[in-house]
Amino acid sequence: MDALEKLEADPRVEVRRAGRPDPDGRCVVYWMQRSQRSLDNPALEVAVQAANSLGKPCVVFLAPVPFYPHANLRHYGFLNQGIPAIAERLAERGIGFVLRRFPFHHVLEFCAEVQAALVVSDENPMREPESWRKKVAERLRVPFWTVDADVIVPSKLLMKEQYAAYTARPVINRLLPDFLRPVGNTKAKVRWQLPEGVQSLDMDSDITEGWQLDRSVAPSKFFTGGTDEALKRLKHFVKAQLAGYIAERNKPELDSTSHLSPYLHFGHIGPHTVALAVQKADAPKAAKDAFLEQMIVRRELAVNFVRYNPDYDNFECAENWAHKTLAAHADDGRKIYGEGQLEGAQTHDPLWNAAQQQMVATGWMHNYLRMYWAKKILEWSKTPAQAYQVAVYLNDKYELDGRDPNGYAGIAWAIVGKHDRPWFDRPVFGMVRYMAFDSTSKKFDSKRYIEQMRALKEGRTGGGPQPGLAFGEEK
Repeated sequence: MDALEKLEADPRVEVRRAGRPDPDGRCVVYWMQRSQRSLDNPALEVAVQAANSLGKPCVVFLAPVPFYPHANLRHYGFLNQGIPAIAERLAERGIGFVLRRFPFHHVLEFCAEVQAALVVSDENPMREPESWRKKVAERLRVPFWTVDADVIVPSKLLMKEQYAAYTARPVINRLLPDFLRPVGNTKAKVRWQLPEGVQSLDMDSDITEGWQLDRSVAPSKFFTGGTDEALKRLKHFVKAQLAGYIAERNKPELDSTSHLSPYLHFGHIGPHTVALAVQKADAPKAAKDAFLEQMIVRRELAVNFVRYNPDYDNFECAENWAHKTLAAHADDGRKIYGEGQLEGAQTHDPLWNAAQQQMVATGWMHNYLRMYWAKKILEWSKTPAQAYQVAVYLNDKYELDGRDPNGYAGIAWAIVGKHDRPWFDRPVFGMVRYMAFDSTSKKFDSKRYIEQMRALKEGRTGGGPQPGLAFGEEK
């Protein structure tokens, strides 16, 4: 088995168009989409190793488009901030980088320009990007591989949609030793030189200039995109917060989580980088295990859900028991808030309003409150299907990590009991797990959190957890 055959046989690699690389091709192209980083990127590693075995240069092609579903200026601004770090780190490894944007975004045209011998990309289980990969596989005339670069255990090894964490966990834990290893950051043996006539944008370009897109949501002032920023956050979390993770992770007023979800969503940091840093940390084993349960098992369960359930972003994803119990309570009386009232945080519930305000202002919401937030939307909507639709709309519009498997799995858990079990029957919710203001607010200092978010909304200093303003400052 030669080097290319070994790469093809890697469980992380999906051969979408088979065949031997074009012997007359001049380079290997990595079409970068989901994994927007040059550090610890399994897809890039496959591309570089393939290029080295062929004795050809490797070039990364990144070409954002303005029509990604539900994306707006907040999301594109964060993506844009990550581009310089990608370019800088690629150059250090002798790898080329070509940046383009709509309407000059077509990967097939680029591959023809540079005469690609082989094309590699990253996997994305979401509906739209998966359709793009299928179209490229149909139209390319050279081999096309995709690499499952943003999970630890390759998604296809879970085989089917998992019912809950307790069914996924044994599979993931059994395979973890084989896949939770350093990715490698191999240097290119043949340095890329930009061919004459091949165009690339400046790395500091505003990729959104002139685009017709939703600009109603401003870029976050609390998060800056890019691998370097992600690494700073990881370093701070491991050093200052991981040890207290078990006791403090569900206390939003303390802001003791990693805040890495936006960076994982955009691929500015990879799960291998995070998991290996946590494993090596000087912190109690119980704290490390608790974090890795969330970072690996729960996150990869969400990816599994989106990969295998075509209804991941709507009410139809529910299990039969949830459909039946919610239908049985369809006529229950309930307090109704319209979409505009919810978006404007205009409810009677100060905790829910505070969580919504945090999301709108910062692009991030504490995970414990995300559960409460979505369950209250179910309680205040005419139907569960409408609740699901509103929750997806708000999540995708304001969260930097919206439009992501984690977000959809969280909404499904909260509204239709996905990955959960039937609980005690009650109005509106049926046997879907309920969360109440009184019980939830007693589990942390909710009054403090509410006041922090009020201060944040009013622009006052000392507004409590404002993720990103001074996360890296050592206390």
